[in-house]
Amino acid sequence: MIYLDYAAATPLSEKAKKAMLPYFDEKFFNPSAAYLPANEVRKEYEKAKGDIAHVIGAKAADLVMTSGATEANSLVFAAIPNDAEVLISTIEHPSILENAKQKQYRTIAVDKNGRIDLDDFRKKLTPNTQLVSVCFASSELGTIQPLSDIARIIQEERTRRAFAGEVTPLYFHSDASQGLGLAEIKVARLGVDLLTINAAKVYGPKGIGALYVGRSVRLKPQSYGGGQEMGLRSGTENVPATIAFATAILDAEKHLGGERKRLAELRNKFKRQLEKQIDGIEFLSKDKVQLPNFLPVTILGLDAERLIFALEDKGVYLSTGAACAASKGEKSPTLKAIGLNDEQIAGSLRITLGRPTTEEDVVAAVKAIAEVVSAERKRLADS
Repeated sequence: MIYLDYAAATPLSEKAKKAMLPYFDEKFFNPSAAYLPANEVRKEYEKAKGDIAHVIGAKAADLVMTSGATEANSLVFAAIPNDAEVLISTIEHPSILENAKQKQYRTIAVDKNGRIDLDDFRKKLTPNTQLVSVCFASSELGTIQPLSDIARIIQEERTRRAFAGEVTPLYFHSDASQGLGLAEIKVARLGVDLLTINAAKVYGPKGIGALYVGRSVRLKPQSYGGGQEMGLRSGTENVPATIAFATAILDAEKHLGGERKRLAELRNKFKRQLEKQIDGIEFLSKDKVQLPNFLPVTILGLDAERLIFALEDKGVYLSTGAACAASKGEKSPTLKAIGLNDEQIAGSLRITLGRPTTEEDVVAAVKAIAEVVSAERKRLADS
């Protein structure tokens, strides 16, 4: 099997798996219980939260642990009234878009690489805007957004409101799930008030994520009960997954520089080989503004879904875009936003590399893709 869909999910690392196992049996205690073994589990849970927070330049008290990025994103939007004005980019993940649809939302345009148009953002930011949500990196293109520039514009608006005596709050949120483990992510440097992260994209377990909450932000709980996670997410803490998340994110941080370089070199080799072997292939977004493991392409005149099924028969697994949108059979809003026509969208594939990807995988995958494209073009020519 050659797996090339690491943007959708990463396998659980052996280190993370080993770290979480004791908390299923010998350390199974509820961290809210009063006796000593439970207190020890509580300390280890809080230490794990602290380790996760440290990687993004925060503290344990700033994090709310969630079931993943979708819940974290929903918690952000629950903090503002339904009639609040919200700004999001046109290339956000469905978990942002669907939440925004419950508010008074508008979208910010992007360029052909999927980067936010800062001039358009300035025009659409009004005195009534309460939340701006822009992903750290696109889940389909891998395009990294200029969050610090967006933060400066937001701060200018906050300053204007303060001098004008206006009290409407303005929060800046980013879903950084896609960039975790592939780029340096520090909340202060990015200038965000809220940041979503997800273990499932960094070789941790599925079903665990976190929301960084700045000290000036006041969120509202979506569920009530025992008051865990600052009262914002009541329920017994998922200790095994949190421990594994901390292990995975620390390991990714330790090897960040070397892994980024390795993935970029593999991506560039993949790109060169595809160009040599397949006519009519176009690469989406520029390497300079892209996560190092992303290689989104479009092959003109072909149906990407047919290619994916044919590649699966050869043991090569990749996707047409974000898994959430692809599972609904919808055309990608992201690809529309960067100006692709229907033919280009129909032929679009998202190739993403990961920690287990080797040079041999790249060579074999290029060969398989070239064979499938050639066979499909022959089929179309004969029909």
